[in-house]
Amino acid sequence: MMLAVQLVVLGVLAAALALLVRHWPYPSPLIRRLLPPLRRWPEAQIRGWLENQRFHPRYLAFFDRDPERIAPAGTALLAPADGLVTSTDCRDGIRYIVIALSFWDMHVQRSPWGGRVTAVERLGGAYTDGEGRDFAFLREKYCPVQTRTVLDSDIGPVAVRQITSLAARRIETWVSPGAMVERGQRIGRIRLGSTVVLEVSAALPCVVRAGEYVRAGESAVVASRSGKI
Repeated sequence: MMLAVQLVVLGVLAAALALLVRHWPYPSPLIRRLLPPLRRWPEAQIRGWLENQRFHPRYLAFFDRDPERIAPAGTALLAPADGLVTSTDCRDGIRYIVIALSFWDMHVQRSPWGGRVTAVERLGGAYTDGEGRDFAFLREKYCPVQTRTVLDSDIGPVAVRQITSLAARRIETWVSPGAMVERGQRIGRIRLGSTVVLEVSAALPCVVRAGEYVRAGESAVVASRSGKI
């Protein structure tokens, strides 16, 4: 009896070791679900999946999550995406709030403000130069692919740029010109994308700084004309 138990234990250990060796240097399936997302799916592994387009189904399920969110009370413009604010620079009267999304961020975008959609502009493919090539949020991208959604609102034009690269050019936009959207409403998704930019009047006070983490539809990023958030 004891011999049988020992053989079973050795068999289990051998199987666990085989899984460890097979998936090295990435986590074994035996412990993957116990790890936080950044360690569960290392960046190098995800970049490898980008090249061969063979993503782990559980990673895709994690990436496609779309939690319910309720816009907070107040009059602030909300972050259009989850991610790290990398810039809030102004240029020609427009403030560009740049949000960098990681492989582990939630990738559904939400409207920062309410208004009517006046344009959904799609740029991509051969787009390698032109109006935005000298913007910091495009300068390092190879053939940036964009969708720019523009709102007409009571505080003036508001635009959200969804930006990705030619290698991962999957942008979904769920609103069309003429549609009315509400503050915090879902407007689209970037599939394995990288950057979202909010464009607003530079006259509106910015309430976030580079280095802060924001959440789509929840985090205040710009005060309204009254200065209240």
